[in-house]
Amino acid sequence: MAFPFHLIQKHRLFVVLVLMAAIVMLFQNNSRPIIKPATSPSDDPVVVLVWNWPFLENSITEVNVCRDLYAIENCILTCNKSMFHRANVVAFHHRELQNNISNLPHQKRPHNQKWLWVSLESPSNTKGIHHLNGLFNWTMTYKRDSDIFIPYGHLMKRSQHTDVSIPEKSFLATWVISNYHRKSWRAEVHLNLSKYMQIDIYGKSVKKYLPKSLLLPTISKYAFYLAFENSIHEDYITEKLWRNSFMAGSVPVVLGPPRVNYEKFIPSDSFIHVNDFPSVEELASFLKNLWQDRTGYEKYFNWKRHYTVKMHTNWTERCFLAC
Repeated sequence: MAFPFHLIQKHRLFVVLVLMAAIVMLFQNNSRPIIKPATSPSDDPVVVLVWNWPFLENSITEVNVCRDLYAIENCILTCNKSMFHRANVVAFHHRELQNNISNLPHQKRPHNQKWLWVSLESPSNTKGIHHLNGLFNWTMTYKRDSDIFIPYGHLMKRSQHTDVSIPEKSFLATWVISNYHRKSWRAEVHLNLSKYMQIDIYGKSVKKYLPKSLLLPTISKYAFYLAFENSIHEDYITEKLWRNSFMAGSVPVVLGPPRVNYEKFIPSDSFIHVNDFPSVEELASFLKNLWQDRTGYEKYFNWKRHYTVKMHTNWTERCFLAC
């Protein structure tokens, strides 16, 4: 299932006019090019209104958050619904709409106001799309072809190479799972894999709760982490890889989109893909042998010499990208 990009209205004329204006500004001085800022302090600010704060978490009320936190002038990020008629962009998080379309504004939508559809869920876990047909201008999702791309995480290049530090390993493999469904594909893979190797499993569903403060310290003691996604979709690579594996210092064994998709985000030698093996028995044999091969195992951490992990968990940071 693909994301509903047919919902998005395209306004090509606006883009053309902006480009023409930029060209005129660039060459208005015959002696040398002049590039003027898009806005100045005298211009009306861009107003980005977050209609329903994602998951009803604490929301931003400071109108100067873009300037104070991100050094972006002349942009207001707010959740004050009284500013609806002033807003240039209104952002809607899908989770708060999918079960109750009445959460949409009841006021008449101002001319040229852009509506932004926001979601980090996979298509398999996105319901109620058909109610929203034709309402939105832009998308903000984890998909690389979104209008505004908000991945769960990414690798940032280090300013200089550094030595690799690998946490001491005491156990073979682990899996932390909050929603365990016996008939899911990832549960079946885990069950079959556990016949050939020891896998310690944590999570509410299996009654071995792991508090957030102990999540990374616990995973760091394991050589491998099962970064199994809850559904298989292009670019759907979540915190299971970025936080639970990379930040904890455990080699990820991934179950998700094809290897070639992962390699758009991370080095090819930084992870092990379930699909690389014809059977889970051969996968288990590879993992057990690799754990005993210190040199071979450490190669999976070569990425740390050149990169560090940047997690994207702050909804303020995500929403300000609309500015």
